[in-house]
Amino acid sequence: MENRHSEHRIQLISAVFLVVVGAGLLIAAFVVDPTGEIHSSVLVAFGETLTFAGAVFGVDYARRK
Repeated sequence: MENRHSEHRIQLISAVFLVVVGAGLLIAAFVVDPTGEIHSSVLVAFGETLTFAGAVFGVDYARRK
């Protein structure tokens, strides 16, 4: 039972982390002027990917709980 509880905690922490980082990158893509090293479209695509992954983790966590 304890192992399952810690597995759910890790999944929840991962989901929150992915959503926060993804949202941060999406905001950075609009706020930060591109320096030529990382194009804003790459930041947007990666941010959307992380946000989606975090949302999937979160839905799975809520379903299992």
